[in-house]
Amino acid sequence: MSHPLVLALFGNPAAAAAAARALHECGVARDDISVLSRSHDEEGALAEQMDASPGVEIEDSRAAARLGELSGQVLAAIAVVLPGIGPIVAAGPLSAGLGEAAGHVAGGLASALKAAGIPAGRADQIQQQIEQGAVLLAVHASPVGLDAIRAALESARPRELDVVNWDK
Repeated sequence: MSHPLVLALFGNPAAAAAAARALHECGVARDDISVLSRSHDEEGALAEQMDASPGVEIEDSRAAARLGELSGQVLAAIAVVLPGIGPIVAAGPLSAGLGEAAGHVAGGLASALKAAGIPAGRADQIQQQIEQGAVLLAVHASPVGLDAIRAALESARPRELDVVNWDK
């Protein structure tokens, strides 16, 4: 079912958190707010702090998760044969971290934004800003509540605000 998706890009987590509070005050539910940042771990922590959802559905993260898992397994298999450090890398957090990082990038936030109707160049700019530390809030809206959501987001002074038609 198609509905508006409001995207607000904030320069830092504190501004995004202020926007999330404003959204909750105007009645937006936790499940209607997605937080996107430079890593899944950061998204999870921010989402918990903001009483929102990590941005998995926006990023189409099933593919990202699969690629991340596969990347981690391949890295672990290669690392096992490296003399000295192979077993440490294969069993440690480095393997998981590198696999997750590959999956996050391959999940293609820019691809998901393009599919949602953001022009390609603009989607790439948003992804680059997120990679540099910006935080994106994506808010599912009903056409009736669109003005209240925009006002709540604008109260926290986002760098940019876009409204697209979400068809997923």
